Amino acid sequence: MEQVFINKIIPFSCVDGFGNRTSIFLQGCNQDCQYCHNPETIHMCTGCGACVSVCPEKALTLSDGRVIYDPKKCCGCDTCLHTCPNDASPKTQRMDAEMVFKQIEPYFPFINGITTSGGECTLYPDFLTELYQMVKSAGKTTYMDTNGQVPLWDFPELLEVTDQTMIDLKAGTNKDHIRLTGRSHELPAENIRQMANLGKLYEIRTVIVPDVVDNLNTVELGSQLIAGYPNVRYKLIKFRHYGVRTPFLKIPEPSDEMMEALGQAAKNMGVKEVLIV
Repeated sequence: MEQVFINKIIPFSCVDGFGNRTSIFLQGCNQDCQYCHNPETIHMCTGCGACVSVCPEKALTLSDGRVIYDPKKCCGCDTCLHTCPNDASPKTQRMDAEMVFKQIEPYFPFINGITTSGGECTLYPDFLTELYQMVKSAGKTTYMDTNGQVPLWDFPELLEVTDQTMIDLKAGTNKDHIRLTGRSHELPAENIRQMANLGKLYEIRTVIVPDVVDNLNTVELGSQLIAGYPNVRYKLIKFRHYGVRTPFLKIPEPSDEMMEALGQAAKNMGVKEVLIV
């Protein structure tokens, strides 16, 4: 079985798809979103050791160029994450699908299913396929939270055991998308089209960032992509300062009026359900 780095597992979440779900965050991302709210999931730990000396509980040690993490000593203060110069985490755990399944199986009586996120979970399609097969065999649903930069149609075995996807649309033009993430919006848009056509698109998501990109243009593109699919909802997410990098602390958070206006624009273009969070 393929082993991957798991950033964290949240046993119970009501914001990562339908119902109550266990959310599994994988480490590593193929985008570099300027406003990322969990930048510690982007890169792999380089073993620089900057976090070791600042850990108040001595939960981190440096050995042979690797940071060793002791979860039993960790107090959850996240000082290591704030200190890391590389947008990484020393607290990841290397696990295969069977190890993850055994850890989350006790939650199954209380959840509808699992959601894999990140980072970017689709960087590890073989791992996802193995894990999803186990979860489906246990009678639970499988959701995928993705930035859409991996062509999902290239992985039919994974799609066969994927119940639903949730895909980010960061910006409505290549220029804006590249400015925000370093990559174009073409693959996410095509993934949205294809997953909607397959009946495997639960929602698309756009973070509304004022004064950086043309948010109305983004919402118009997203609405155009899903208006023909009444069961697909559009989640508009307020940009917030929690966890973002220092330069984006200067960006204003969107007003309620701005969010409502964008939500109405989506409805005017035929989107049946708009969720503002």
